[in-house]
Formats: sequence, C-alpha cells, structure tokens
Amino acid sequence: MKIASFDVDAQNGFTANAPQELPVPGGHLIAPALNAMARRADLRLGSKDAHPANAAWVVSDAAQMLQPLALTNADLTWVSHCVPGTPGFELLPGLPAPIDYDYFVWKGVEPDLHPYGACYHDLAEHRSTGVIEYLKVHAVEVVLVGGLALDYCVRTTALQLNRAGFQVLLYLPACRALSDAGAQAACSELAAAGVVLCANEEELDRQLALFKEPRP
Repeated sequence: MKIASFDVDAQNGFTANAPQELPVPGGHLIAPALNAMARRADLRLGSKDAHPANAAWVVSDAAQMLQPLALTNADLTWVSHCVPGTPGFELLPGLPAPIDYDYFVWKGVEPDLHPYGACYHDLAEHRSTGVIEYLKVHAVEVVLVGGLALDYCVRTTALQLNRAGFQVLLYLPACRALSDAGAQAACSELAAAGVVLCANEEELDRQLALFKEPRP
C-alpha cells in the first residue's frame, strides 16, 4: 500500500507570522505535525496559495470579508494574502522548500481565481492541478492530509481526494481552523463523507495499520 502526505497551504499568511493577512489561531504550530505525517508516507505533496496583489476578490478591511461575489471562480471576498514575494507567501519555518516536495501546486494565481481545494484550479472542479493524476500514476491508495485552514482549503482538498477514490486520513494535530464552529462543521462533513479523523499519532498509526492488513 502506497501512502502520500499532503501539506495544504501551510503558509505564513495563515498564521500570526503575517498578522495583517489571515492569521489562523495556532496556525504557526503545525509544522512538526506535518513532518510527522510525512515520515509515514512514501510521497510528500504540498500546495500554496499564490494570489496576485490585484486579485478581484480583495477587500481592504477584515470586516468586509466573506461577502458573496458574482465571479465564476471566486465566491467570497477576502483580505489580500499569500502574495508571491511577500513573507506571507512562504511556507512555515521547519517545512521543506517547495522544490523538495515530490509534487507541489500553486493555486489562485490569476486575479479572478480563488479556489479552496488543491486538486482543481476552478470552483467547478473541471481544471485539474494534476494532484489526482499524480497520485494515481504512483498507485497511491491513502492520503494523509493536514494544513491551513481546516474549515476552507483543507476541508475542500480532503473532500476532493475522497471523491477521487483515495482513502483520506485527516491528521487533526496538523490542522487549524479560522473558527471553532468552522472546525466542527468541517469535521462533521468530512467524517460523513468517509474521511477518517485522527486525533493523535497513535490513532494515525492504528488507522494505517488497519489499511495495511491483508485484504480477503
């Protein structure tokens, strides 16, 4: 059984390292847990938001966020975040450089794009980033997922992988959410879809051992 780990948008822009962007409570603490996931995997994948400064969904104040938009591929307003060339764009300290991952995705590069999941460039999920194809070519069966933020990009990526036929394990110590309510809603939706939630390393190892058992 081949296992991949996926670090979803584990960037400074979603942490207190870039407080003017979208700081997720505790987001700066997840790098060790993401590395723990990777030690259990044969392949390590990652993604970054890579948003232009002139993005069509940008608002100047956090109070204006989460307002609906009429754009095809950007559904809500957000403050500017994860702009290439800024500190917020960079991965968390303690993670590999993007070039050192086995596969890496940059998403949301065009001004009118703001996807959440890392498997597709568009909200309708028609334009693949290549993640699903890469995993299938390498005969991956199980994907361990963590990153930022649980209630948006991590949730959507895990659901996309689940729908593509992979067994997805969400490693909760490697995730943080923008809100407690968002975390609870995301976990409920993911569990209902068949994603396995792992609260600690022991549970992660137990679930992996179950998947490795011989099949009838």
